Amino acid sequence: MGEDGRHPVVTEMLALLELEPLEVNIYRGRNRDIGTGRVFGGQVFAQSLVAAQRTVAPGRDAHSVHGYFLRAGDLKTPIIFFVDRPRDGGSFTSRRVTAIQHGEAIFHLSASFHVNETGLEHQSAMPEVPAPESLQPELDLIRHMADRIPEPVRAVLTQDRPFDFRPVNPSDPFQPQVREAVRYVWFRVVAPLPDDRTVHQALLAYASDYGLLPTALYPHGIAMRDRRLQIASLDHSLWLHRAFRADDWLLYAMDSPTAAGARGFVRGSVYTRDGTLVASVAQEGLMRVRGDAT
Repeated sequence: MGEDGRHPVVTEMLALLELEPLEVNIYRGRNRDIGTGRVFGGQVFAQSLVAAQRTVAPGRDAHSVHGYFLRAGDLKTPIIFFVDRPRDGGSFTSRRVTAIQHGEAIFHLSASFHVNETGLEHQSAMPEVPAPESLQPELDLIRHMADRIPEPVRAVLTQDRPFDFRPVNPSDPFQPQVREAVRYVWFRVVAPLPDDRTVHQALLAYASDYGLLPTALYPHGIAMRDRRLQIASLDHSLWLHRAFRADDWLLYAMDSPTAAGARGFVRGSVYTRDGTLVASVAQEGLMRVRGDAT
């Protein structure tokens, strides 16, 4: 544990969200390598949300966040975030964020923030799945197959994580099988977090991009690291319905209703352990298969 009593990898994650202010509406953020060879989409999505929230008056929380991934991010270069302020209304605030590296935009984000209001409520029911305590952590599953992971990325893929992901029905990344395009994963941050709603929303934004697009590969029996496959997130949308804590167990229910035109579409619902729907997600990604694996 670190000096603050928190797991070091969680402290590192929180530092990733502590953007450095450079000027009015301009911030700089660092990167974390998760083994993809480029900036993780969930990272720049979460950091852009934090940058936008920094310019919003207290008492207004994000409820609708939409991003477009324009270029692969360079892990060795900090990201600069420019925030535009289109509107500050009586109930809603709108923000646009451009993330830049090497003088080019790598990501665009649009976000809307809303004052807390009460009103009509309904929601879909949470799927019936085993409790997280009955499931193995994904990190343990990965470490058990470490000898099958290519040496250049082995250390990164088996490193400690700020999130404990527990898949309900894990798949073997080295021997993928054709299966229904549905995926259920419990997850939570591995250590207690501060009582800051922005932190919890940003961490959910980060985690919402993890393992989402691979759901669209299930019906085709293709592994994420298949050499024939070119895969990348194109856009990502997150709607935040209710308050939650990212250090409590959350169920991520994902499904992919379609893939066409070398693109896969996936949607997700995030529930608290008591079945409360707290967020919805949608993403389209490039899924291009080229030639034969060698």
